[in-house]
Amino acid sequence: MQKTIHFKIVTPERVVFEDTIDEVIMPTVNGEIAVLPEHEPLVTLLKAGVLRIKKGATEIPLAVSSGVIEIDGKKIVVLADSAERADELEEEKIEKAKEEAKHIMESKRGDSEGFAQANAALERELARLKVVRKYRRSHGHSPTGG
Repeated sequence: MQKTIHFKIVTPERVVFEDTIDEVIMPTVNGEIAVLPEHEPLVTLLKAGVLRIKKGATEIPLAVSSGVIEIDGKKIVVLADSAERADELEEEKIEKAKEEAKHIMESKRGDSEGFAQANAALERELARLKVVRKYRRSHGHSPTGG
């Protein structure tokens, strides 16, 4: 019997995904990590990017922003500021938000805190764009059903 691990990703608004899985690949501040069942205990920081959940032959991509990852060998808990499934994303809105974040970055060049916030927003939008485009390519249609 193949081993699985319990995975849960939570945002302040909701539980985005919870199930037993085979593997998860997550973006962290130290690079991407793949977590399998019986992984060594670890606490690390999640960064904006694409989180990929693997269960059997299925891969579920999520667009995530910053947060905390806790692994204890039996379960993985991710507390994220935001996490969205591909079918919840609209490419046109993401493109608009990405351009807005770029514009804000340009206007905040002398303001390190404002620039950092705009950069974080841009990273989040780029992750969302990557997820929505991957979903559309693998399913042959737009995630909004069009």
